[in-house]
Amino acid sequence: MARIKGGLNAKKRHNRVLKLAKGYRGARSKQYRIAKQSVMRALASSFAGRKQKKRDFRKLWIARINAAARANGISYSQMMHGLKMAGIDINRKMLAEMAVNDAAGFTTLVELAKGKIA
Repeated sequence: MARIKGGLNAKKRHNRVLKLAKGYRGARSKQYRIAKQSVMRALASSFAGRKQKKRDFRKLWIARINAAARANGISYSQMMHGLKMAGIDINRKMLAEMAVNDAAGFTTLVELAKGKIA
């Protein structure tokens, strides 16, 4: 039986990596060995970036809730504690949305939280 060389498969693999490296500067988009390193690093960074994005959004929501809560005379931590004591289970994303777009509703929640603390 004749030996099968791996040229076609290697070419496919190289092209797949070079396609991912499209737009990179210089040898990073032209030479397979360098492109492979760049693509591996980029994929690792994109994985980490997806986790970082969740942290950044949570920080943003907390900052918005804190600003709106302090405008109503209570700190963020006291408000969250009061909401928990009141049995109000609403996530930070929705609280931040209310703080920005529905000030009256947010004020109602703040009053409920204040009532449970005091």
